[in-house]
Order: sequence, then C-alpha cells, then structure tokens
Amino acid sequence: MTNLLWLLLPVAAASGWWTARRFRCGRGDKSRHTTPAYFRGLNYLLNEEPDKAIDVFVQLLEVDSETVETHLALGSLFRRRGEVERAIRIHQNLIARESLDDENRANALLELGKDYMRAGLYDRAENLFLELKESKQHERKALENLLVIYQQEKDWRACLDVSEALQPLVKEPLGPSRAHYYCELAEEAMARGKNEEAAGLLEQAVVADPQSVRPRHLQARMARKQGDCQAAISQLQRIAQNHPHYIAEILEDLRQCHAVRGSLAGLRDYLETFLKEQFDIDVMLALAELIQQMEGDRAAARFLTAKMENRPAIRGLLRLVELNATLPDATAGRILVGLKEHLERLLAERPAYQCSHCGYAASTLHWQCPSCRSWGTLRRRQERF
Repeated sequence: MTNLLWLLLPVAAASGWWTARRFRCGRGDKSRHTTPAYFRGLNYLLNEEPDKAIDVFVQLLEVDSETVETHLALGSLFRRRGEVERAIRIHQNLIARESLDDENRANALLELGKDYMRAGLYDRAENLFLELKESKQHERKALENLLVIYQQEKDWRACLDVSEALQPLVKEPLGPSRAHYYCELAEEAMARGKNEEAAGLLEQAVVADPQSVRPRHLQARMARKQGDCQAAISQLQRIAQNHPHYIAEILEDLRQCHAVRGSLAGLRDYLETFLKEQFDIDVMLALAELIQQMEGDRAAARFLTAKMENRPAIRGLLRLVELNATLPDATAGRILVGLKEHLERLLAERPAYQCSHCGYAASTLHWQCPSCRSWGTLRRRQERF
C-alpha cells in the first residue's frame, strides 16, 4: 500500500494543482465542486481503495491539451509497476474521449499497445501498432514493437517485412537480424525437406549479413547431409578461420565429415595446427578424443597432461581424471573418481555461454539472447582456473 500511495501522490498533487489553477483563472465555481472529489480521492488512497482513487483522479483531470500528459504519465507508471490492468483502463479512457486530438490519440494508442504487450495480449497490441504504422504516427516505435511481437510469435516472414520498413527510420543496420530471420525460415524449410527453398533462404541470409556465421554453418550441414562432405569441410574450415571463437560449434560436424571420408588423421592434423595458432579448450578435448581413438588412453592422458601444465581448465582436468581412472592403478583410480565427482558439480554451476552485449549467461547456445534480445551475441566462454 505504501508503494502505491507514493505512486498516486504525484497524480493527486497534479489534480490539486489543476483545481487551484482553475480557481485562479476565474473558474472558482467549478473548482469548488471538484475540490471535495479531490479529497475523496485521497481518502480512497488512505483507505487502500486504489481503484476508486483512480476513478476519481481520472474524472478530475479533464482531458484536454494540458492534462492528457498527466493521464499518459499515470498509465505509464502503473505499467512499469506491473499494474497493467490499471494502465489499460487509463489509456482506454483517454482514447474514448471524442475531444482528443489526433496527436494525443496517437500517444494514447502507443501507450495502450505497450500495455497490451506487457499483458501478453499480442493480437490487440499488433492491431494498435499497425494502425499507428498506417497513420505514419509514431511509425518507428510502432514498427519496433511489431518486430518484438513477431519475434515472440516466431513469424519470421513478418519480421523481414517489418525490418525492411524500419531500416530507413533507424541508424543501426538491421542486416544481422535479417540474416537470422532468413536462417530461421531455412531451418523450417529443411525440416519439411524443402532443401532448394532452404538453400535460397541461406543465400539471402548471406547477402543480408556477409559476416554472419550461422548461414555458413547451415550451408555446411546441408552439404554434409547431401553427401558432399568435402564441400562441407571446406566451408567449416573457412568458418573457423574467420570466426575462431565459433570453433566449438562446428567440431562435431567436422568429425562426422572426416569419419565419412575416412580421414580422421587429416582432422587430427588440422586440429593440431589450429591449437598451435590459438588455444581453445574444445579443440584440445576433441584432439584428445582423436588421440585416444587412434593410440589409446595413455597417449591421450599424456597429451592432456602436457597441455594442462601451461593452460589449465576445468573440463580439461575433468577429462584427464576420467582417462587416469581407466588405468591399472586401482587406488589412484578411486581417488580420481572422487575428484571427478567434485569437478562435475563445479562445472555444472558454470554457464558455458555469455552474451557479449549484456553479459547474460546460459548453459546452451541461443541465437537470440533471452535477456537483451540481441542476435548472435552469445559466445562460448573460455574456461580457466
């Protein structure tokens, strides 16, 4: 109740000021009729009857060019506090006034659309933002909110249409986001077996954002599924060269392609070269798996021991524990198994990915950050003690 009182007091003060102003301007008769209502509204507040207080203050504030901003501010305050139903009531009350001019009606429509979005009523919000878009009033804000709605609904075609209309109105390039919309559509097409359609969409994604790694990766996966492993390997290696931070996401595709071609030794050479140029824990672990497969547990353990001396990492140590636990010394094995359990718990508490834009941490890769809604900003974290 205390928080709500502090929220509504500015509105009550505005109402009192308006009443006093009317009185000073020679409209004392009307002011004397409204003053009791003002105190009645305060009484409702003190008696914890906020809905009745809202009704009184809304009636007190006549809707004209000087008071409409107070209505908008009150509704915005309620929305920010999560009191969405009250915000909707206030903004609907504004729009219902026939005396409202076009500019103020557009302001009220925008705020009501935001209320609906906050309440999860996307259809109603969409209709209001489309109306604003057609009227060219608050067009940029309307399009930005439509984009949020369509992303939430995964309507990627609509996202492309809206972003195309929005681009001339904003400074930042929307190409990176558009590339992801095309990729989402391409993945849907691939799931339906429409490979030609998917290929065309991925080409459009590359045009939208030539630096985006996602369409290149999807192109490589399509090539692998269609049996062209050499083309897939070439594409994946180009990705690793241009986006070395992304190497962990393509290692399994590389392994599958080389396994099909019977060229795991070539993969080993490639990973060893990559590791010499740039340390990466995932490359180190993938290389250890190859060494284990080719030469056995001891060779893999020796490799990891040598690497961990200079670049210790939790996952590397955990894998080393697992390898040593398989060796003949039973006592050492039991000790290492106990250590392994502690390391697993420690590792489970550490998020694998982090957003470079807002710092959001996640255990899995999201193409769109769940926190700040930026596209392509989550990166795998490098682990060290």
